[in-house]
Amino acid sequence: MSDAGRREWRFYLDDMIDFAGKVLAYTHGLDQAGFVAGGLAYDATLRNLELIGEAATHVPDEIRAAHPEIPWRMIIATRNRIIHGYLGIDDDTLWSIIRDDVPELLPLLKALKNEALS
Repeated sequence: MSDAGRREWRFYLDDMIDFAGKVLAYTHGLDQAGFVAGGLAYDATLRNLELIGEAATHVPDEIRAAHPEIPWRMIIATRNRIIHGYLGIDDDTLWSIIRDDVPELLPLLKALKNEALS
């Protein structure tokens, strides 16, 4: 892979980190009821969950395969389910993703970024 190709996937990784941070910021201090009733916070959070998944699709397969600790397929599947009309994703599932999955994902992405920079 060329240097330009490596640099490109790292930009997507940076995006994933930024979008995950936004999900946590937009939902900080909210409970599930507050999140669901939140209007702008709800919409902005869903958009950033979509964007995490979209950016993940641009990380090369060989990088994803080398880092199975990151649930790439689940991230991309979540994006697809949200984008295609919330198929099969209810508010309980979304809240679980926000409160459990994103906080676990963020340090894994940061570790991959640090590895990619070294």
